[in-house]
Formats: sequence, structure tokens, C-alpha cells
Amino acid sequence: MNRFKISDTNIDGLYTIKREKIGDSRGYLSRLFCANDLAVVGWQRPISQINQTYTKKMGTVRGLHFQHPPKCEMKLISCIRGAVFDVAIDLRSGSSTYLSWHAEELSAENNCALLIPEGFAHGFQSLTDDVELIYFHSEFYFPDFEDGISVADPLLAIDWPLPISEISNRDKKHKKMNKDFKGLVL
Repeated sequence: MNRFKISDTNIDGLYTIKREKIGDSRGYLSRLFCANDLAVVGWQRPISQINQTYTKKMGTVRGLHFQHPPKCEMKLISCIRGAVFDVAIDLRSGSSTYLSWHAEELSAENNCALLIPEGFAHGFQSLTDDVELIYFHSEFYFPDFEDGISVADPLLAIDWPLPISEISNRDKKHKKMNKDFKGLVL
């Protein structure tokens, strides 16, 4: 039984997932991940990591993070507390949507997730205080392959919905895109 409503976005391979809640007087059950159901949209590898983030303050931005080949990762992002403006940027070399971005509001209330394919950067802005996200990763974290892009990159022109209240020192050091970056060859 498929408990996900999977929808296309304007970027090939990037999907929104609406999780069905099965409930009764006790509460509900919501499936966070199912390899069988997600195989139809490209999830072929085992889950390598499951991470949780907690973000204390509304307006905080985390990102824009990615890993270089051969350690690119697919991610399934779900918000289990509060709400976020979740952003994925296509970094795939040769893609017709190269450097395009797509954002979704993910919240504990709307029960939506974003399925991000390999070759994308990812980040989010907290729309409420006390936000928690769960990340399913198809690849392990490899510091030697990690990278990031400035959240204020004018080439991307991400329209963050709130003024940025906080960003880590690490994320502040991410560089803006330049003509030397030709994308990720998967």
C-alpha cells in the first residue's frame, strides 16, 4: 500500500512527497520512508544515514550544502516540528535546469517532504522557532567531498521569505558561484 502522494516539481528528478496520515481516536501513523514506494522516483540505494536537526530561532538559514562525486547523495527531508522553507538547487552538469532552484514549505502540519536527487545543493530557512527536521541520506557524510554555496549568491537569487536572523560561521564562508564551476558530473 502506497502511503505517499508523489508530485513532480519544475526540476526533473526533484519531487514533493505528501505523507498520508492513518489515524483514529488514539492519534495517527505516518510513514516517513518506504524503499518500495520511493523506488519509482529513483531511490535505489540503501539508507546510509538518518540525521535530525533542531533549529532554535525563526529566520535561521542552514545551507546550501552538497557533496561532490563520487559521494553525491539523495536526500529525503521531512519536517517533524515547526515549519521551514526548504530549498534544492540543481547542480547537475548538462541539466536543462542547471542552477535552478525549487522551494517547498515543509511543516509538521502539512506532512510533506522533499525528495532531492543526487547532484543538488540543499538548505532551508526556519519559518518558526523550534524546528526539527529528519533527513534520510543515500550516502555517508564525507568531509573531503563536502561543499557549499553562499545563501546570498546573486546568481541563484533565492527569495528567502524572512530576513536571515542567523547563519553559522561555516555557512557564512561558502563562496558564491563563479564561471569556473561547471556543475557536478554524476
